[in-house]
Amino acid sequence: METLETARMGLIVAFALLGLFFSFVSMTGVLRLPDVYSRAHTASQADTLGAGFGLAAVALAIGWEAAGVKSVLLLFFIFVTNPTAAHAIARAAFEEGTVPWTEGDERR
Repeated sequence: METLETARMGLIVAFALLGLFFSFVSMTGVLRLPDVYSRAHTASQADTLGAGFGLAAVALAIGWEAAGVKSVLLLFFIFVTNPTAAHAIARAAFEEGTVPWTEGDERR
């Protein structure tokens, strides 16, 4: 039984570290990328993974109590809403006439 608890703690730490890594990648991408399209891309993918791994760590740490079930539901909600919001932002930028950044563009 002790090895099962050790494996559970290892998974919690691994998921939390992966969540921090992907959140850091998302933050770096939003700050460094040149236009709204690439920023929306990194925010939708890396941020969703970061939040997903973080919430998975929380769910494993809490267990099957009410808060653990709520964190799993929140995880599914984030998996649906983050890409949808990024798509809406990119589409609004496209409809406004925002031109995507290309190689050699001075806007960087």
